[in-house]
Amino acid sequence: MKLWKLLGIAGLAGVAASGVVVARNQRRRAAYTPDQIRERLHERLAEASRSE
Repeated sequence: MKLWKLLGIAGLAGVAASGVVVARNQRRRAAYTPDQIRERLHERLAEASRSE
């Protein structure tokens, strides 16, 4: 019975940690302005075109 409790607690801790990582990434993405996103996409397109 104690094993199941430990597994349950470990599972909850894993879900909480995953939520923190997702929230942090979302905040970082939301901090970009549309102009910054457009500029980065153009840079990536230019890099991809050069490598072909």
